[in-house]
Amino acid sequence: MKKLKFLHSLKFRLFLLMALAGILPNLALRAGILMSYESRAVSNRSIDVLGQAKILGNQVVTYGYMKDTSLEVINAQLEMLSTIYDGRVLIVNSSFQIVKDTYELDTGKTIISEEVVKSFQGEEITKYDSKNRYIELAIPLKKEGLEQSLGVLLVSVSTDSIMLNYGYLKDNALIIELASLVVILGFALFWSGRLVRPFGKLAKYLEEVQAGDEEALMVADYTETEAISDAFNELWGRMRAIDDSRQEFVSNVSHELKTPLTSMKVLADSLLAQGDAPVELYKEFMGDIAEEIERENKIINDLLSLVKMDKAAGTLNVSVVNINELLELILKRLRPIAEKQNIELVLESFRPVSAEVDEVKLSLALNNLVENAIKYNKPEGWVHVSLNADHKYFFVRVEDSGIGIPEEALEHIYERFFRADKSHSREIGGTGLGLAITRNAVLMHRGAIKAHSKEGEGTVFTVRIPLMYLV
Repeated sequence: MKKLKFLHSLKFRLFLLMALAGILPNLALRAGILMSYESRAVSNRSIDVLGQAKILGNQVVTYGYMKDTSLEVINAQLEMLSTIYDGRVLIVNSSFQIVKDTYELDTGKTIISEEVVKSFQGEEITKYDSKNRYIELAIPLKKEGLEQSLGVLLVSVSTDSIMLNYGYLKDNALIIELASLVVILGFALFWSGRLVRPFGKLAKYLEEVQAGDEEALMVADYTETEAISDAFNELWGRMRAIDDSRQEFVSNVSHELKTPLTSMKVLADSLLAQGDAPVELYKEFMGDIAEEIERENKIINDLLSLVKMDKAAGTLNVSVVNINELLELILKRLRPIAEKQNIELVLESFRPVSAEVDEVKLSLALNNLVENAIKYNKPEGWVHVSLNADHKYFFVRVEDSGIGIPEEALEHIYERFFRADKSHSREIGGTGLGLAITRNAVLMHRGAIKAHSKEGEGTVFTVRIPLMYLV
């Protein structure tokens, strides 16, 4: 199979296509020339013989040769016509009897054939028998002024000389064709290799990329290779960005998981170093360790949520959900947290809304938005959640009076482990994964999420999701 692999190559197919494009017209041209030559030569021979036969026929009628076949003048001309054209001449009288045969074989015999009968009716007949290679002519013998034929002159002429020239022409055409075949194959081999050369450049570059060379690809020989180069560069850029993001993500995960462990180890080592530490110190340190464990647990749970969403992208458990009731339930769960910080939590529903959503994933997304609005708020602040809808989408708006997000950080807030205010995030136990989870959940619902914020003035998140989930 490996030996036949070249048959599937573009170079071989181009070679074959160009070779056929050159050879087939050559074959057709050769066949057309030979056929045209044969047809033209037979036609010329027929016209030439017909002219001579008519002259001879007039003399036969004029001299009354059918009554006296001993006339030397006519006999000499008959023999001359037969000799020159390598043929045979028969003269048939009105009784369908052969009165003269230049071959002296059928004189005195009767001949009745379609050609003879038609010729007696006044038709001049010319027929070419390509199989037996002869031309047959039937010419009526008439006197001027008489409609009835006195007889018929039959002439059979060999086309051996024509076929001999046809053979010479065929041989010469074959020689020319073989010479042109060599030229065509050489041309096809050269150009097929030249045409696929840009694809070889592409393959070579890809090998270099695999070896670690990351220069931009640009093979602009053809529009297609240029388009492939642009598409590859874009794809390669995305792959590198994904790889960088993956490495950063792994680094962030390692860091985030290591920080609580480090804190717990420091606390534990401190206790172990004090053999007679008081109970109050043990309680304080164990409380700190419990907080670090809780933080570690939050990070792990958020990571698991992200992994599940990445794995099950597009596999939502869709059902018709009352969004008003869903938001009321979320706010009911979060109200104790808001009250602890004296945050006013308000829900405003402009109309009843039911939509086809995955209740668990959407609940998680909206819960993250409202919880963030509470946690990153100012004392005595407020969080305003509103629900509205049109004929196609429903909209959830979460607005707060919190600390806000710096303008330069807005485009990064959905990145995993990104924190606009790292110190404050750690104080309130943020993992940096909440908005990444929220965005994934919204996108899985074919929705969109936007954020507007001013540092120190608060933040507004707007979520738009279709009322009907379209697969």
